[in-house]
Amino acid sequence: MNSNGDGAAQARETGTLGKLMVLLDLVTHADAPLRFTDILALAAGQPRGTLHRQLSHLVEEELLELDGDGRYAPGLRLLDFAARSWARNEFRLIAEPHLRDLQQATGETVHLGVLRGQSIIYLDKVEGRQPVRMYSQIGNASPCYCTGVGKAALSLLPAESLVDLIAGLSFTSFTASTHVSAETLLAEIREIADQGYAFDREEHEAGIRCVAAPVWSEDRTFMGGISITGPAYRLSMELLHQWAVPVQLAAVRIMEGMRVRLGPRR
Repeated sequence: MNSNGDGAAQARETGTLGKLMVLLDLVTHADAPLRFTDILALAAGQPRGTLHRQLSHLVEEELLELDGDGRYAPGLRLLDFAARSWARNEFRLIAEPHLRDLQQATGETVHLGVLRGQSIIYLDKVEGRQPVRMYSQIGNASPCYCTGVGKAALSLLPAESLVDLIAGLSFTSFTASTHVSAETLLAEIREIADQGYAFDREEHEAGIRCVAAPVWSEDRTFMGGISITGPAYRLSMELLHQWAVPVQLAAVRIMEGMRVRLGPRR
C-alpha cells in the first residue's frame, strides 16, 4: 500500500475540510481500493463514527465510490475536476506547442513536470512516434531524485532549500543506477545547475533514459522541467548529449511564453 496518504494524514491541519482532504489523499494515493478498516488504521485518531460519516459525505458528493465489496476508490467527480484543471492550466497551454515541436524534432516522448515537495507531477506528455513507447500518465507523481525532470527542477532550488529537501528524502533503489545517498545526489545537482541540463541514466526504470532541462516562472512559484524520454537501446548517451541543446532551447521558449502571458500587467 502506498504510504503517501499516511504522510498527508500526519501533516494536515485539523478541521472538517482538512480531515476530508486527508481521506481523499488516503484513497487516491492507495495502490488499490481501501476497506473501511484500512482507512481507519491509516487515519490515526479518527473515531469510527466520525470517519464513517465523512466517507459517506464524500461518496454522496461522488468524490469517492463505494463498491459492492465495501471498498472505497476515487470517484468520477474527481476525474472531472482533474480534467478541467488540466485543460485550463496556463503553464501547460503555454508549453504545449513547444513540447510538440520537440517531439516532432526527435520522434521521442516529451514530458512537462512541476516540482511539488519531493515529487515531480507530470502536467503534460506528447507521445513519441516510435513503436515502443513510454508508459507514463499525466498527473502521476515520480520521485525527484531519480528522474531527469526532477533533478533539473532540484537544480533551481536555493542552496539551503536544496540541502534541506535532500536531507528529508527516503531513497529507494529502483535500479542499480539510482542515487541512494544525499552526497552523490547533491554533487550531481550542483553539476546540473552549472551545465543547465540533466540526465536520467536508467535511474527510475531500467532501460529508460532521458535528457531534461529546467523550466521556471519569474517568481519561482513554478519550478519544473521538460524532458525527452525513451528506451536506452534507442537513446544512447551520445544522442542525449546532442539533444541537450534542443531541450534547453525549448525550455527557454516556454519560460519566455510564461513571462509574456503571466507576467505583471501594466
